[in-house]
Amino acid sequence: MSRFVDQAVVRVEAGRGGNGVHSHYRDMWTRHPVPDGGNGGRGGDVIVQANPQLSTLLDFQTQRHFRAGSGGNGSSKRQMGARGSDCILQVPLGTLVYDDDSQDLIREILRPGDSVVVAKGGAGGVGNGSRARSKDLHVKHSTEFLEGAAGEKRRLRFELKLLADVGIIGMPNAGKSTLIGQISKARPKVASFPFTTLQPVLGSVHLPTGVQIVAVDVPGLIRGAHEGRGLGLGFLRHIERTRVLIHLIDMAASDGQDPVEDYHTLREELKSYQPAILKKPVVVAANKMDCPEAERQMKRFRQHVKVSMVPISAKTGQGVPELLKAVSKKLTRGSRV
Repeated sequence: MSRFVDQAVVRVEAGRGGNGVHSHYRDMWTRHPVPDGGNGGRGGDVIVQANPQLSTLLDFQTQRHFRAGSGGNGSSKRQMGARGSDCILQVPLGTLVYDDDSQDLIREILRPGDSVVVAKGGAGGVGNGSRARSKDLHVKHSTEFLEGAAGEKRRLRFELKLLADVGIIGMPNAGKSTLIGQISKARPKVASFPFTTLQPVLGSVHLPTGVQIVAVDVPGLIRGAHEGRGLGLGFLRHIERTRVLIHLIDMAASDGQDPVEDYHTLREELKSYQPAILKKPVVVAANKMDCPEAERQMKRFRQHVKVSMVPISAKTGQGVPELLKAVSKKLTRGSRV
């Protein structure tokens, strides 16, 4: 699995325009030289383009400076220089493109085919052939031609917010990686210690209705995640675009965890990060119901938290079909922030 990178800063430079040419044509039938210098070609643009096959900004960690091709110089006989080649930067769906100096949002890349010109190529210089007018044809010496203009330079910041239908969130070691491995073909690392998952994991899920969706396992949140504690701040942004959230609660109270406190912590962290996220449809999954302590903890949970739950065991698959049915119903009214 490639390393997941969801932020990058790059410098881009559009191509310089080619120079126009100062040239004259004369033959035995021409009394005075005729200006025939061609225009320079326009410099290439820098374009950011969607690539649905990508899921990370890793490529921009090894290369951070990109430059488009310069335009060709004009030539005699009013021949125009070639246009410079464009530089195309491919990014995953869900990428936000910012001007890193002004912090202005340039464009969100959300759909296949989305693209935006982030730096325009310089205009080509004007040759004296195109400056010549009918009254100028008898001018013996014409020096009206221009150098090509420089292309735009810019520093960009890319920020990736994954596009997924369902986000699986929970405290560390709640069983998120086990669940996404159970409902999809994703095979994340699974272990019994917290923060096993260090990057979001995407998986394709087939719902009982026959619809195929994408789920994301977001690395475990802890209290204070919205302030930068643990891994939460770096990955909370990936919850923003999901349509439905699964709150996965460890009902076995592993490692001394309190299921009731875990639920309230998750809700508080989402509220502190972005209150609008709380409006998303939620399915609460009571996980690890195969453990002896789970039944007692679930009765206590129901007394303190008045939400409907789906009892499951991500490890054995118990209750997982019911969970997917509940998710399917919520998806009909879920929308992205």
